Amino acid sequence: MLCGNFKVACFVFHRASLESTVRAALLRSPAVALVGPRQVGKTTLGRSLLDAGSPNYFDLEDPQVEAQLAAPLTALKDLQGLVVIDEVQLAPNLFKVLRVLIDRPGNPAHFLLLGSASPTLLRQSSESLAGRIEVIETAGFTLDEVGTAATARLWWRGGFPRSFGAASDAASSIWRREFIRTTVERDLPQLGMGAPAPAIFRFWSMLAHYHGQTWNAAEPARSLGVNESTVRRYLDWLTQAFLVRQLQPWFVNFGKRQVKAPKVYVRDPGLLHALLGIDGADALARHPKSGASWEGFALEQVLRIAQPDEAYFWATHAGAELDLLMFKDGRRVGVEFKRTDAPLLTPSMRTALADLALDALYVVYPGERRYRLHERVEAVPLWAVLPAPDRGQSRR
Repeated sequence: MLCGNFKVACFVFHRASLESTVRAALLRSPAVALVGPRQVGKTTLGRSLLDAGSPNYFDLEDPQVEAQLAAPLTALKDLQGLVVIDEVQLAPNLFKVLRVLIDRPGNPAHFLLLGSASPTLLRQSSESLAGRIEVIETAGFTLDEVGTAATARLWWRGGFPRSFGAASDAASSIWRREFIRTTVERDLPQLGMGAPAPAIFRFWSMLAHYHGQTWNAAEPARSLGVNESTVRRYLDWLTQAFLVRQLQPWFVNFGKRQVKAPKVYVRDPGLLHALLGIDGADALARHPKSGASWEGFALEQVLRIAQPDEAYFWATHAGAELDLLMFKDGRRVGVEFKRTDAPLLTPSMRTALADLALDALYVVYPGERRYRLHERVEAVPLWAVLPAPDRGQSRR
């Protein structure tokens, strides 16, 4: 099946690379948690591994299943093979029971837990299943899934499968607006975010205007009429739900005063554009947040494809900064994002090279050509972040 006019597999129904990752994890670990925002294909993947009609498949949004798992040990103890529990964040007490089941001699079952992340989910899994569970984070599509021919579409519509694969831009915009509405009215309160839906929506919209900037709680707190600790809590909830990214600062012990507050990004660019009220791809190109939107989009692609061991940004109060500092396999790699036709070497880049002892610095831009700016600095198109086989296939 094809998505729109792009000759790429329609992952609305199936994401082969994600399934492969989950299958490999299930061979290694007695329990695997696949977590991420709603509507990114977790349930579809679970049903591709185990039929929804199987007695080993539990969807906790089904009232009958919820009642069945009121006595979880009785319901689960005799099951063998793969057991899938969907929307597991709705029953956090299950984790203690799962620990008992996993620790049985010759444990006959493996568990795949699907859910939207929440503080409760993460806390229970870390406390009850430490050393027994492997957590895989998923989100919307990446360039290696859809191919670089779809880059503009992925940036404008975002990576949620039903938004990306919608029949038209108008249909995509409607889907995103409805997703935001149901998230603030149902999903976030269901996860435990104790704030009225209008306040959640206003706060999320404010964050869209802070996209790509250093976080300061004072102004949102004044606007919402709450204290700063409350808006920090709101920010953490949206982060735990994989809707917002807090990129933490890297600071080292030398004389320069360094920024120590995180930068915030709305993780999906399609949701960002909906929250900003941008009504079309042409309007996006003229919008004052266009550059920040592209930076966040490119940053998410780099992080999800490169999968660094650690990731930060770096900035000093004197004005030097680095958009992304990644630690990967013992190397320090810097990344700058520039929505320009021909990036140039800047004094800030020279400072980052020296102060952070970078092994390499890449300037990612929306062009087509790779070229050197310095011995350790290279301007690279966004497609260059793809693994070599995918890159070649994408550019045919």
